[in-house]
Amino acid sequence: MQNFNLIGFYTFTRQEIHRFFRVGIQTLITPWISALLYILIFGEIVGRRIGMIHGVAYIDFVLPGLLMMNLMQASFSQTSSSLYFQRFLRHIEEVLTAPLSYLEIIGGYVIAGVVRGLMVGIGVYVLAFLFTITNINHIGLFVFYAISVSIIFSLLGLLVGLWANSFEHLAIPPTFVIMPLSFLGGLFNSLAMLPENMRKVVRLNPLFYFIDGMRYAMIGIQESDRRIGFLLIIGLVGVLTWLVWALFKRGYKVKI
Repeated sequence: MQNFNLIGFYTFTRQEIHRFFRVGIQTLITPWISALLYILIFGEIVGRRIGMIHGVAYIDFVLPGLLMMNLMQASFSQTSSSLYFQRFLRHIEEVLTAPLSYLEIIGGYVIAGVVRGLMVGIGVYVLAFLFTITNINHIGLFVFYAISVSIIFSLLGLLVGLWANSFEHLAIPPTFVIMPLSFLGGLFNSLAMLPENMRKVVRLNPLFYFIDGMRYAMIGIQESDRRIGFLLIIGLVGVLTWLVWALFKRGYKVKI
């Protein structure tokens, strides 16, 4: 069994983190500006008309969902774009010939995705102070959901980075999957606002459990069964890690 290559793992991870810092306007500032507009429009302008939801201001209700959506998109984009461009430019061959195991390579990608996701999420949280006094009622759960969901979407990003054959393919999941499912996962509305048949549909949306878990961690409002959310997170991390590892081991689209 190959020994863990600490120096190689650290070097590769640092390289992936530096990759998104070099284009910070695109990877950090752009999502912060986008989140600021969401907070301004939905939190302030629309929120004044809606008023309170479950005893809290509308802006406080939607903020956890906005934070989670940006965190998911940032983590996904980091790994999907990094892996795809390395395949496109044939740099992936250098990674595969380095003295790193497949799990070490995957770990380096995922850590960079988590770091970018957390930085975007922290930025959104800080921007929210311009409009409201944000709260974190359960710091342990807040950290758990932030890191675990970042891991899930970093792994999903690696799957898309392996699958994609064009730049357009990279834009499909964020535009047609992550954002729509976030909107339909209770980002801007409470489950109680929906008719009963729609509530059943929303409960089939995995992003609903991520958003609701973050909302409970921040403001103490819960509309889902947290046990389902925990099992979903643990299951997805395990299955996605194995799937990405199996594809790397097989050499799917990374070996000639």
